Amino acid sequence: MYEYKYVDTTLGGMFTESMYRQAIDDHAKDGWRLVQVLPTRYNGHGKPTAYEIIFERKVKEES
Repeated sequence: MYEYKYVDTTLGGMFTESMYRQAIDDHAKDGWRLVQVLPTRYNGHGKPTAYEIIFERKVKEES
C-alpha cells in the first residue's frame, strides 16, 4: 500500500525563485518518490503559473 502527498509550488519567474527542485529534493530525503507534476493555474496567455507535485511512498507495515 502507498500513501500520497500533494505539494503546491511554482516554477518561479523573473523576480521570484523557483522552489520545485528544493521541494523534490527535500521530500526524496524523507523517502517520497516523485509521481507527477500537474499544472493547476494558468495566466491569460495559457502558460502554467502554479503546479501540484504528487509524491508517493510505501506505507510502513506494522508487525
